[in-house]
Amino acid sequence: MTRPVFLLTLVFALPVAAQEATAPAREEFSFGTMVAPAALPDGSSALYGYVGVPEMGAGYRQGISGFELEGRARLDYFRLAGIFEVGARRAVLREGPATFAPRLGLGLVLNSGSLYLDADNAPGVLVRISPGLVVSWNVAETVAVVGLLDVPIDLGVSPTGAHRFQALTGGGTELYLGSGITLLTAGQIGVENFKARNKDPVTRVGYQVTLGIGTRLF
Repeated sequence: MTRPVFLLTLVFALPVAAQEATAPAREEFSFGTMVAPAALPDGSSALYGYVGVPEMGAGYRQGISGFELEGRARLDYFRLAGIFEVGARRAVLREGPATFAPRLGLGLVLNSGSLYLDADNAPGVLVRISPGLVVSWNVAETVAVVGLLDVPIDLGVSPTGAHRFQALTGGGTELYLGSGITLLTAGQIGVENFKARNKDPVTRVGYQVTLGIGTRLF
């Protein structure tokens, strides 16, 4: 009676083994809403908001056709300036848990010229071009270390020579809280140069501190 049992075992076991051998490897656990991952996979989307110094804002990310598209609205409350921007990222290098993605954005800056918190501020409407780089590294199933490089360039729409240039670098961590929600803490520091109409250029330290939360929609 042992031979029929052995044959039945082979009948059921061999197809299962073959299926396991040909099945694709399980995709690594993915999370992140604000910065991580460096570029969202196709079909994924995220919504986030943050507070910080000197800016606060909100944004939406969407992975599509190998790229990530992003829209952001921000308020620089030191200058009472509204910043509206769209951008794209693409992962160009993946090394184990690390992903590198260059970023390019285009937007509009509406500056009220408030001097309450920035004595060097000046009013104006400026076009923003913002290249950058995002790096994310999953150090655990629920923790990602992120690196940031942002180089926003603001150019006045009228021929007055007004401009603003920043080069900020830094990083932080994005922590998975569960149910698709993550928490980001990050800081950047660098240099800022700007020129208002009929004024000399000013160069000073630039910085951004961010505390944000976001959720995966898909």
